[in-house]
Amino acid sequence: MMFNYHFADLIYRQAEKYQSRQAILYRDDSTGKWLKISWNEFAEKVRLTSQALVEFGLRPQDRVGTYSQNMPECFYCDYGCYGARAISVPMYATSSPAQVEYIIRDAEISLLFVGEQLQYNNAFKVQQEVGGILKQIVIFDPAVVRNPADKTSVFFDEFLRMGDNTYADTEVKIRRNQASPDDIANILYTSGTTGGSKGVVLRHSCYLEAMRTHDIRLPMLSEHDITMCFLPFTHVFEKAWSYLCFHRGVTNTVNRDPKILQQTIKEVRPTVMCSVPRFWEKVYAGVSEKINSATGVMKKIFENALIVGRTYNIDYKRKGIKPPAKLAAQFHFYDMTVFSLLKQKVGIERGRIFPIAGAPLADHITEFLLSVNIPMKYGYGLSETTATVCFFPDVHYEIGSVGKIMPDLEVKISPDNQEILVKGKTITTEYYHNPEETAKAFTDDGFFRTGDAGRLEGDTLYFLERIKDLYKTSNGKYIAPQAIELSLSGGKYIEQCAVIGDAYKFVSALIVPSFPALEEYAILSGISYLNREELIAKDEIIRFYQSIIEECQKEFASYEKIKRFTLLPQPFTMESGELTDTLKLRRNVIAKNYAAQIEAMYL
Repeated sequence: MMFNYHFADLIYRQAEKYQSRQAILYRDDSTGKWLKISWNEFAEKVRLTSQALVEFGLRPQDRVGTYSQNMPECFYCDYGCYGARAISVPMYATSSPAQVEYIIRDAEISLLFVGEQLQYNNAFKVQQEVGGILKQIVIFDPAVVRNPADKTSVFFDEFLRMGDNTYADTEVKIRRNQASPDDIANILYTSGTTGGSKGVVLRHSCYLEAMRTHDIRLPMLSEHDITMCFLPFTHVFEKAWSYLCFHRGVTNTVNRDPKILQQTIKEVRPTVMCSVPRFWEKVYAGVSEKINSATGVMKKIFENALIVGRTYNIDYKRKGIKPPAKLAAQFHFYDMTVFSLLKQKVGIERGRIFPIAGAPLADHITEFLLSVNIPMKYGYGLSETTATVCFFPDVHYEIGSVGKIMPDLEVKISPDNQEILVKGKTITTEYYHNPEETAKAFTDDGFFRTGDAGRLEGDTLYFLERIKDLYKTSNGKYIAPQAIELSLSGGKYIEQCAVIGDAYKFVSALIVPSFPALEEYAILSGISYLNREELIAKDEIIRFYQSIIEECQKEFASYEKIKRFTLLPQPFTMESGELTDTLKLRRNVIAKNYAAQIEAMYL
């Protein structure tokens, strides 16, 4: 699978190879049917997009924005940009007008693709604010209603027709021949848990190296696989994974609406799919509840299946040791029955590779997923590293780690603060228009500072904590909030948790209950209430959560344990600014929004 071609040519090469075979599937929400886009059709859309960009007047390395939820058009635009040697600048579909305006100004974006009505409305508002910078808005969804004052925006199909001429066709062919690995492919603006947004520059050479090293580490990925694109395509993890899938001929199904993910996964039943830990925490909670609610013979079968699965996959297979014949027979029986049924409930029974990254995953959830034979590949990476720094290989990996370092990537640990430092061809060269931050990001010998603390044992990396997230209590003790939050993850009754403690004398927490489970518990316990606010104020409920927290914290030192907590009636959300677009906590925003509740815990 080694290759030496540019992304400007990728889709055309695949179309020559696969022709009418399906490349993309997307869901028609009006009928519920999945519609096919062949490799030939994909290549034609990419060609027309490149030509329309040239006809618009875009020069090599000009910036083009995409502000949309996941849609097939996002793929056309990325590869269309590469054919025209333009730079693709994605924005999260949930970005506010202020965030969009910042990126448009910083990257000097003259043309912006938008998805649905919300993105169009925001973009049109921004266009009025940025003067002549944003010259053209192109709309993907034909159902969007344009503002009566809008005289310039066009729909995507109209835009494509603009470039269907001989001049644009010839110019694109010239640019494709001139395309260089040193060209900038993307500027990815970080959603940021702290501080302002920075534009991460990723060159084509970063992605080409990522394709090469993943070919080495994931040789089993093939054209017979089908993936589900449900994380935002804006995020480097989903973007790099989708690129790898197209490079390997995998069919990519597009989940446009995150709210119906549970339904679409069951409809598609992907064989491969990248995801963040939150998805698997919910899988763990659901399957655990099913097992725990079983009685009699079924409960014993579930418990024995987990013991057999753990022994087979963790004690033998993980270590590269051939299991005893009796254990292998027991495991294959449970794999064909119990584990298969559990995975069918989620829609992942055909799964072969499930990369997981973007946030820490609790060890007990990792062990559970492996025990029920879910082929997860837990790893670690950042936008600045073109996603993957390391992940679990098939054998000889350590639970508690984030896997083995990728080929030809250098990783070391700073002796000063245990920071993970990385050097290699997949690493960003700079932050766009930000030389000061670029200088801060690299050591004198050229290693990128990840901002994460870690430990390295041979070629196995252990993630410890986001350095900026470390709390120091007023008693001088350092607290790692993510580790405490992880201890509470995957439970039936806790949806979200934000640990508090910086400059305070002890650790506290804001906890969002999983209300469906809590309300069921209240009914079974005979606890009456009028609304959620009244429910979480009940003494019985507070004592119940106290017992859950104490059980989860048994392994922590006394100064790390949550001493007080507040139950919240509503979740942390992206809309409120409390979560990033990849569902990480924005601790500074949470501290501001819940200042009164936090202060009350320390009175």
